[in-house]
Amino acid sequence: KCSHLRLACRKEPKPYYTSKLWWCGITLLGLGEVGNFIAYGFAPIALVAPLGCVSVIGSAFISVLFLKKTMRAADILGGTLTVTGTYLLVTFAPNVPQELTARRVQNYLVSWPFLVYLILEIITFCILLYFYKQKAVKHIVVLLMMVALLASLTVIAVKAVASMITLSAKGKMQLTYPVFYIMIVLMATSCAFQVKFLNQAMHLYEATAVVPINFVFFTTSAIISGVIFYQEFQSAALLSVFMFLFGCLLSFLGVFVIARNKREEHLQIPFIDCGLIPGKKLTGKIQPDSRSSRYGTLNNEDDSVKSQS
Repeated sequence: KCSHLRLACRKEPKPYYTSKLWWCGITLLGLGEVGNFIAYGFAPIALVAPLGCVSVIGSAFISVLFLKKTMRAADILGGTLTVTGTYLLVTFAPNVPQELTARRVQNYLVSWPFLVYLILEIITFCILLYFYKQKAVKHIVVLLMMVALLASLTVIAVKAVASMITLSAKGKMQLTYPVFYIMIVLMATSCAFQVKFLNQAMHLYEATAVVPINFVFFTTSAIISGVIFYQEFQSAALLSVFMFLFGCLLSFLGVFVIARNKREEHLQIPFIDCGLIPGKKLTGKIQPDSRSSRYGTLNNEDDSVKSQS
């Protein structure tokens, strides 16, 4: 964002991919996603997925430093709610230390709870896809529910791949099993279709609506998939489950409060290049006179033009 703002202030247009600052941001984003991927190999899905709310808090506070945004009371309240929820998530998250070997993943794939869950998910996705394609229903809930259904498969595959790579690095080779490559294909395919529907949602709706709703749907689907596929809450106490869900609720509320009433920002793009017009800045706009038949021309003609005419 900082890179795009700087490029918008330049007199000469410059592609964003030629900016060192943009590449720096992309590199940091990539490192963050690598860390997120590795986390699935060491912690339950039910813990890793909700902690994505930390990025929302980080974005809100970092924008104050780098983008000179104004800190709102809603940001402080939302951050407090999210931090409290995060504390409860970490404290009461399921603690199920287990070696997720390729054979265990194979057993989970053919277990009847997951097969029932998979069938129901496919039926629901097909119904939503029918309304999306045939009935042209592009409501934000429809789009983001399809993203969430795909995300549930993504997190299952990501955890399996990350865990098998971790075990292989420790000397217990798991990369020779076909299930490892099946999970890689599932992970890549589900991610690609997630991007497709998420981009459609971002195109039709404001980011302030898409981000919190997508976070809630994604986190919920990830927790459900972790419970069903990896049986993460199998031996958890009822109080721990309740406090964990309460922590999720606080995190959801915090994200909604931070994203609530935030306006979309669009870069100022002039109708005409005003760089050579005296008294006009490069980013200035020349609006046409709605009461005149001339469109895109200066309302007040220059004196020299008048004398020549």
